[in-house]
Amino acid sequence: MSLPGPHRWPIRVYYEDTDLAGIVYYANYLKFIERARSEMVRAAGIDQTAMKAAGQVFAVARLEADYRAPAKFDDELIVETSVTKTTPARLTLQQVVTRKSTLIFEAKVVLVCLGPDGRPTRLPPQITKLATAR
Repeated sequence: MSLPGPHRWPIRVYYEDTDLAGIVYYANYLKFIERARSEMVRAAGIDQTAMKAAGQVFAVARLEADYRAPAKFDDELIVETSVTKTTPARLTLQQVVTRKSTLIFEAKVVLVCLGPDGRPTRLPPQITKLATAR
């Protein structure tokens, strides 16, 4: 199964997501985009628990992040995830967090597929299909 375009995942900002200034604590954006990546994979019909049982897992190899505007308590945000590139063992994603039409946060994330020995291994075929469908 593949997705027809960028995956969109809603996030609401809770009090626990904010810092003393009342804005989203910077590290929480990484949690938001992690959840959105997991949901994108799930929406594509890929079972990460089965992948792990087969000895394959994803790990973040690289992340570039830019904070563009603050998000605050009770904001409704959207995380949009797009596959931008694949290699045999890596998946590159663009993730953006918006509030209505305001860009809040953006990141380029490179995931590597690791085998049971902790070394890079080929992406599962269903991931390659997800990437080529976009």
